[in-house]
This record gives sequence, C-alpha cells and structure tokens, in this order.
Amino acid sequence: MEQLFNDTCMQCSKVITQAYSTSFTLGIKTLDKKLHMPIYAIYGFVRCADEIVDTFHDHDKRKLLARFEKHTYQAIDQKLSLNPVLNAFQCVVNKYGIDKKYIDAFLKSMAMDLDDHVYDRSLYDEYIYGSAEVVGLMCLKVFCEGDEEMFKRLEKPARSLGAAFQKVNFLRDMKSDYKERGRVYFPKVEYRKFSNECKAEIEQDILKDFNYAYAGIMALPRSARMGVYLAYVYYRKLFRKIQALPAKHILKERVRVPDNTKLALLLSSYVKYRFNAI
Repeated sequence: MEQLFNDTCMQCSKVITQAYSTSFTLGIKTLDKKLHMPIYAIYGFVRCADEIVDTFHDHDKRKLLARFEKHTYQAIDQKLSLNPVLNAFQCVVNKYGIDKKYIDAFLKSMAMDLDDHVYDRSLYDEYIYGSAEVVGLMCLKVFCEGDEEMFKRLEKPARSLGAAFQKVNFLRDMKSDYKERGRVYFPKVEYRKFSNECKAEIEQDILKDFNYAYAGIMALPRSARMGVYLAYVYYRKLFRKIQALPAKHILKERVRVPDNTKLALLLSSYVKYRFNAI
C-alpha cells in the first residue's frame, strides 16, 4: 500500500507539470519511460517553491517558504511526507542520491526572490546556480542512474545548459519580472535604459553556455538524450527569436514559440534520434 501512496504522489507531480508547462511535459515524454516520474517529481518540487515566491502575494511568503524548506528536509530524512509533492520528491532524492547541497542552493535562490536586489555579477551567478543549474544537476543524477563517473563528466555541461535556459527566461520575461515583481536580474542593467548593445552582450554570454552544453547533451545516455536535446532546440529557437528583435520589443511583449513550431521541432528531433544523428 505504501507503493500505491508513492505512485499516487508521483501522479500529483505529473499533473502539476502538465498544468504549468506544456513544453517541459513534451520534453519528459520523449525521455525513456523509466525517467518520466522522477523528472515529474523534481519539476513538481521546483514549481511549488517558485509559486511561493512569485504568486502568493496575499500571504506571508517568508513563512511559507521556511515551512516548505523545513518540510522538505523532514520528508527526505523520514523518507515520507503527507504532502504528495514533497513525498514524490523525497523518493527521487533518496533513490538517486541527490546531494542536499543542490537543494540548499535552490531554496537559497528562491529566498533571494523575497528581497530587492541590485545584482552584481557574483550575486547573479549565485542566483542562476541555485535557481537553474542545480535543477539540471538533479535531473542529471536521475539520467546517470548511479554512474558517478558519468555524472562528474557531464556536470559542467549540465550547469551550462541550465544557465542558458535561465538567462533566456530572464530576457523573455524582462517585462513581467520588472512590472509585476520589480526585478531585473542582469547585472548593472537598468530596465528603462535597456539597449541593443546591452542585449547583444547578454546574448553572447548565453551563446557561450549553449555551445558548451551541446557536447554534454550528445554524451548523455540514450534514455535521456532525446528529451534534453528537444529542450535544447526549443530554447535555441526561442533564443534566436529574441536575438532577431530590438531591445525595445523585449520590454513590450513576451516572445513565444508557437505550438506548431514546437511540434515541428519535436518531429525533426525525433527523426534525428531515430537515425542516430543525436
């Protein structure tokens, strides 16, 4: 019966993933089936923490996040939680040996969103590590299935991919981050003075992350490669759309990749995968 409870908790995280991110759900579906539920569990955990700091404006966010953190570690230590999202997450943490330092860094970055910051490079790098890179490392732990040598070899490319995704998100969401939350994450960037030159400098940094991450994607186990590659090509497509637009457009409108384009990317990626081109 305990397995039934755990399986039901995993389904709850799957529902959360499907409700919040069609793109991430699509990527998970292209992973080997054995990887689906662990990655849903990681996403469900990350999404709940993110909702605390970004959405629940009529509540005491600090208390909510502190309680969430306490219950997270209790769940991991006791290997059980009556919170279905935390129970699913602890199952994955304990099964795949996910280091608590990654969870510490993630929750620290979430807490950073509760304060007003002017980001210098050091604080920016710390935030990206905790909010994105460690999430990639948690997923990599699942993909490597206990192969520590593989994990160490792919750790830096995984971090670069997570950083690239987060920085693209920052560009895409500049308007909403500033208007709704008062945030500008890029170091020394003033929202009202955001220029084409400034945008180009950020894009060069993102391009370096993408290029470094690619070799790591190609070295992933075949069970994980297709799903991660699909996420990569989707974000590269979004990045190219952002690159083609002037800075003033980014401040006016959120850039999106249409669903039909996402489907085309899925089909082309699948063909490459089937013919061992990725």
